[in-house]
Amino acid sequence: MAAAHFVETTEPQPLVFSGEKRNDRDDDDDGDAMVAKKSALAVCEVDPAAALASIRHEFGEHGGVNMSIEASATFTVMEPDTMRRMFAGELGPDNDFFVYSRHFNPTVLNLSRQMAALEGTQAAYCTSSGMSAISSVMLQLCSSGGHVVASNTLYGGTHALLTHFLPRTCNITTSFVDITDHGTVADAIVEGRTQVLYFESVANPTLTVADIPELSRMAHEKGVTVVVDNTFAPMVLSPAKLGADVVVHSISKFISGGADIIAGAVCGSEKLVKGMMDLRGGSLMLLGPTMNAKVAFELSERIPHLCLRMREHSRRAHVYAERMRELGMKVIYPGLETHPQHKLAKGMVNKDYGYGGLLSIDMETEEKANKLMTYLQNATQFGFMAVSLGYYETLMSCSGSSTSSELDPSQKAAAGISPGLIRMSVGYVGTLEQKWSQFVKAILRM
Repeated sequence: MAAAHFVETTEPQPLVFSGEKRNDRDDDDDGDAMVAKKSALAVCEVDPAAALASIRHEFGEHGGVNMSIEASATFTVMEPDTMRRMFAGELGPDNDFFVYSRHFNPTVLNLSRQMAALEGTQAAYCTSSGMSAISSVMLQLCSSGGHVVASNTLYGGTHALLTHFLPRTCNITTSFVDITDHGTVADAIVEGRTQVLYFESVANPTLTVADIPELSRMAHEKGVTVVVDNTFAPMVLSPAKLGADVVVHSISKFISGGADIIAGAVCGSEKLVKGMMDLRGGSLMLLGPTMNAKVAFELSERIPHLCLRMREHSRRAHVYAERMRELGMKVIYPGLETHPQHKLAKGMVNKDYGYGGLLSIDMETEEKANKLMTYLQNATQFGFMAVSLGYYETLMSCSGSSTSSELDPSQKAAAGISPGLIRMSVGYVGTLEQKWSQFVKAILRM
């Protein structure tokens, strides 16, 4: 087995695997060290791009600049007792012992290391979808009869999970609140019963920005774990650095960037990830939302240029939002001074990544929203009518009748989702002026 290669850096180094299998009889004082574990001097103040550049670079088995794909489902051992020791937890991936890819896989492990660096957490584990990451976290942190406090403005799938699935199958109930009303949030948290405070860093699709430091402080005072979905703002916001305990992602979106992969991630403490991978009680281990190693390889090759993509997504979204506002349109974007949480966002965002690549336009009625999107796609080629986000082309959808359709009318009203709200994920193909001229042509046709 080829020895792993390291990149010299002055940044704190994560504790990673040597890449050389130890003698089966060796004892490892750090045998419980976990996937993608960060140094005790974790990258709290480091730019996410700098953190990614400081982790170990995996080379291929024969010296290739890209790592090899470990496509095996199962792994061999040299001595029978090694298998017993692996199942007993004495040997594991931290010293390059692997047993089965539903547990740990070297290629997926490398992507997990990248995700931990990106979010500044001790550990991470990558899953087969964003919803599998969210579901696994909630099932790990909550027990039967448990209680969750969540934002009333969430991705429709998450809202359905909390509203319908978890109460029916696990007797886990949720109180939905306006996440910007801290008094209401505090009142909803029942000390000794509430187990999780769940919200999105930037809400889907209203782009409400959560006060992560204050919400985390409030939750921690009552012993509640804070879980934040950061799908809308990778690189832009770092929830763990701002106080959150767990960060979840749909990697399918900005991190992938190609609208061709479904994947998710859980980023958090070593203790959490280790617990979720426990052979007897871990939600990830027992539910098995395993990421394919070939998918992990694809994603690991895209993360190094995520910073460049996010800067351009954000730059164009900000320019378009300013110009749309000048046209008299009702546009929502955290980078605009008119956004209710603009000052809050300005104090939390990482420098040089802007305010994200999403904006929303409120056309008031679904009919007007559909008419505008039809012109933008079919007449001027500005973008595509499609769900999802983070693609290099601009994607747009009327949220109330698509990605937020799981909410009933009263829930949509409480969340601030109007019938004509268009969620727009701004792409970066073509020139900015070329694409803007296409938008203006569609407006003129309206």
